[in-house]
Amino acid sequence: MTELTLPEELLLLALDPVTGRRHCGRRYLQYGLAGAALAELELQGRVAEADGRVTVVNPLPPQDRLSAQILASLPAPGRSRFGDGIRARPWVRRTGREVEELCVHQLVGRGALRVETRRLLGLIPYHRYPAAAEDWSAPVRGRYAASVSAGFPDRRGRLLAAFTLAIGLAGVLNPRFRSWRARGALRALVREEWAPYAVHRAVQQDKKSSSSGGFGGDGGGGGDGGGD
Repeated sequence: MTELTLPEELLLLALDPVTGRRHCGRRYLQYGLAGAALAELELQGRVAEADGRVTVVNPLPPQDRLSAQILASLPAPGRSRFGDGIRARPWVRRTGREVEELCVHQLVGRGALRVETRRLLGLIPYHRYPAAAEDWSAPVRGRYAASVSAGFPDRRGRLLAAFTLAIGLAGVLNPRFRSWRARGALRALVREEWAPYAVHRAVQQDKKSSSSGGFGGDGGGGGDGGGD
């Protein structure tokens, strides 16, 4: 298994390796993957965040194809009529589905996932993505568990954990996070890190719309119903 980016790790954590089902709502996962893609670019020194805006500071394409594609989609410095960069939360909401498709395509191409086509009610086709012959998710889950046990000693581990809480995945991965008190440390991480916080706000916006009778709650809380 080669090195993985943050969004790839998050996707592997969110998918059941046997069934390919998502352990959290699809829309929330899409937000998380988009936020993780921005966080990965920041870790690589390609973007920076200030005053709520994310700007490209190093336009040279990264070596990994996924990050290179995400970076290329961001406005170059000085090219926007509305000020440099993008606002994280609207970008996360707008591009989540596209980032999910890029992540799935990347992991299928690298041999981490395989595609299973099924039919809802025997009519409507949809896809699931269980692990391929070599289960890449097991090492990712092991690193996640080790990071939790060690109290999140590095920033990459803290970011990944914060994303899992923001999208409703943390309690599935570690039963201790199902209690309100035990989630306190992760809630602090979400508030401290701009990318997970943008994802958290996007998720909360959906929940608020859903509770008020709007149509923003398509992400749901638990696993997906099987559709793609």
